[in-house]
Amino acid sequence: MPRHETAGPSTRSVHDGASRDAERGTIATPIHLGSTYFARNTHELTEYLEGRRAANFYSRYSNPSVEAVEEKIAALEGAEQGLCFGSGMAAIASLLLSQLAHGDHVVATRNLYGGAFEFLEHLLPRWGVGVTLVAPNDPKALERAIGPRTRLIYTETPTNPTLGIVDLDAVAAVARRHGVPCAVDSTFASPVNQRPVGFGFDFVLHSATKYLGGHCDLVGGAVVGPRDRMRDVWNHRKLLGGILDPHAAYLTERGLKTLAIRMERHNRNGLEIARHLADHPRVKRVYYPGLPSHPGHEIAKRQMAGYGGVLSFELDATGEEAARFVERLEIAYLAPSLGGVETLVTQPAVTSHRYLTKQERADQGISDSLVRFALGIEDAADLIRDIDRALDTIPT
Repeated sequence: MPRHETAGPSTRSVHDGASRDAERGTIATPIHLGSTYFARNTHELTEYLEGRRAANFYSRYSNPSVEAVEEKIAALEGAEQGLCFGSGMAAIASLLLSQLAHGDHVVATRNLYGGAFEFLEHLLPRWGVGVTLVAPNDPKALERAIGPRTRLIYTETPTNPTLGIVDLDAVAAVARRHGVPCAVDSTFASPVNQRPVGFGFDFVLHSATKYLGGHCDLVGGAVVGPRDRMRDVWNHRKLLGGILDPHAAYLTERGLKTLAIRMERHNRNGLEIARHLADHPRVKRVYYPGLPSHPGHEIAKRQMAGYGGVLSFELDATGEEAARFVERLEIAYLAPSLGGVETLVTQPAVTSHRYLTKQERADQGISDSLVRFALGIEDAADLIRDIDRALDTIPT
């Protein structure tokens, strides 16, 4: 499928990886609901099952609607191959299990999405995989943690929910020196704002539920990487049964076509509202990499084209007062997730990171009064009025 490497992000979002049906002339990729596909002969079927032929056989293995999305995401990331999954966690789990076996070791940065942290900290050790967690921006600690059985470096940037920035160049350099593949969850950035493959990363992951789909109407995940390494990821997806379904694939591809223009508004809203909150007397601290006060700002400027629509801030209030604040918002929905056209708000301590211990949350900078906004594409002035009105109800 065509790739438009010299084109702008919106042109690439619309056209890269698109499947054009010259015979029928359809512009939108059809939803292929077939579960089973026939082969013309036994030799063709054998070639497919051995991975030597690109064809469809059974929709747990592949599906034309899913393949169209995979091609587009891989093209947007500048990767050789993409695979789509039924959720972001299915993508994370399949990647980790494809790279790690009993007796192996993985090094991960500490500030991660709650589900990924739980999988690394509580499930992998039960299967005999060693896990070492290091500070997100300490290359020396990362290097010291690598041992003879280390098979993967795993990180996330920006991080959830405090928007920490990991230096992609530094992590990839450590990985190259030790001959260890590295993977990054780039969900909070999207391929419009960040392309880790260009910094030397082997694998890039996304929760397609978020910016890629963009409308809070699907659940999905994606992994991209070099074709030879993606073979094991594909095999684990096949055996675990975690492929994206055709209808969700259709919705994801439709969402991807507007990704670049949506990200323009997300980026603009994020920066404007972060600047406003930074000056508010009831806000102790704002976490947003677009602010010069953010500790990762200089790194973010180097590796990101925009800073996204997610920001967090710590209120000068108790956890109970923070809860009342989010409940009094009128435009923002009290809901998990991010990346949709509607603004969503949560308290990470009682949502995405509630399964962590209080000390684990403290280690990641997550207090009870931390509030996370996943800004949509509404007008920033309206969102600011809504936030200010709710903040004014907090007792002084």
